[in-house]
Amino acid sequence: MTSSSTPPPPPSDAATPVVSAFYDRFPYPGDPLQDGPPPGYNWRWCVDSARAAALGSLPPAPRRWRILDAGCGTGVSSDYLCHLNPGSRLLAVDISAGALEVARERLRRSGAAACVEELRIEQRSLLDLEGEGEFDYINSVGVLHHLREPEAGLRALAARLAPGGVLHLFLYADGGRWEIHRTQRALELLGAGTGGEGLRLGRQLFEVLPAENRLRHNHEQRWALDTAADANFADMYLHPQETSYNLERLFAFIDQSGLEFAGFSNPQVWDPARLLQGPLLERARGLNDRQRWQLVEELDPDISHFEFLLARPPLPQRPEDDGAALLALAGERNRCLWGWPSTSLLGPDLQPLSLEPADVALVQAMEAAPAGTPLGQLPVELSPEERIAGIRRLRDQAVLLPVTV
Repeated sequence: MTSSSTPPPPPSDAATPVVSAFYDRFPYPGDPLQDGPPPGYNWRWCVDSARAAALGSLPPAPRRWRILDAGCGTGVSSDYLCHLNPGSRLLAVDISAGALEVARERLRRSGAAACVEELRIEQRSLLDLEGEGEFDYINSVGVLHHLREPEAGLRALAARLAPGGVLHLFLYADGGRWEIHRTQRALELLGAGTGGEGLRLGRQLFEVLPAENRLRHNHEQRWALDTAADANFADMYLHPQETSYNLERLFAFIDQSGLEFAGFSNPQVWDPARLLQGPLLERARGLNDRQRWQLVEELDPDISHFEFLLARPPLPQRPEDDGAALLALAGERNRCLWGWPSTSLLGPDLQPLSLEPADVALVQAMEAAPAGTPLGQLPVELSPEERIAGIRRLRDQAVLLPVTV
């Protein structure tokens, strides 16, 4: 693990000094440090899983991904990126020296550097990485909306993305932050500031507001646990620079980057079936993607963020869904599963999965076969129709990641 001791260059974003000082005071996220690997998994930080979700398949192994964690904060994401992508090369950057100090200690205690070929942790802005070449995967969670000019940040990341590369972003949404925004403005009017006094006054505010007050109720029901750590409370209610979006502005933001939208990384949130049923659901399913997502946005005012994947053209051709094409693919088991091998396990989003015994046998045969073996040639006693149906089920459950041969 290497760290840069060179002083950072002058900031390219006007908000950088203020935001950097804020995170020096409140290193974020405030997750506790621990010895050993981080708990569980997050498939969005496993590059194989994320690229398969965005592009439909993976290139043949071996794969040594070049990864950028753009705005790594206290290193929670960097820790997972190391442990979930063995043999890769990771550059983690952030503008806050205080947050990076925590990140270095977190990754030291977890043994992250032993998992990857190279780990660099440096105090730099994501706007100033021109000499770093291109990355196969960029993670930037909760960062661009704290730039004075988020569009410049997205263009800078797009320039660092290799052709066919994938970018994972997380940005605030207007609807589910209505109460948060009002609380922020109230604290600003009260002169709370962005330091320790603001933290004290912010917590006091939720104690003295009437119990039935909407802002207090929203905080206690939705955010009290998430903001138990002081750094997390400050990040939510005291941040000096923040932008949020609705879907229309989000896609305008994406369109100016030259990147292609490759899907929400929480697609279940954008499925109208969780909100509607019967004839109304049928009408919703007749809409195009953008209209369907807009409908969900209008029906669910609690959506507080957008998390999604972008990709840089030209993109590899997505595998066909016909039987012959599926049988010609190879496959790998998703590493982000809990309880494998079993017919009952937790999937990539920690959701319960029930697998057919024949599907478990298919994946076990795939794991036992030489890498790159076509799925149609695996030694399992299934008819071609049964095999194709099993491949589709396993792919749709993200248990099996398709690999081009």
